Amino acid sequence: MSWKKSSRSNGNGGNNCVEVYSISWNKSSRSNPSGNCVEVAKGTNEILVRDTKDKGNGPVLKFTKAEWQAFLEGVNLGEFDI
Repeated sequence: MSWKKSSRSNGNGGNNCVEVYSISWNKSSRSNPSGNCVEVAKGTNEILVRDTKDKGNGPVLKFTKAEWQAFLEGVNLGEFDI
């Protein structure tokens, strides 16, 4: 996640500008090529997860970093294997 300066802001480097908070989503390597995939983004204090079939307009799950770490450890230990 990062702040991006608006192209309409004044270019003198001062404080008279507008910035937008931008999230960088990462597509899962396990997603299929049809465009239906799961994406994850790292926020300042949270991990965000979404399903892209709603073209970014669907719900976003939010996890604390500790919750996400516990989930990843469970995956690595096979706790979710069918």
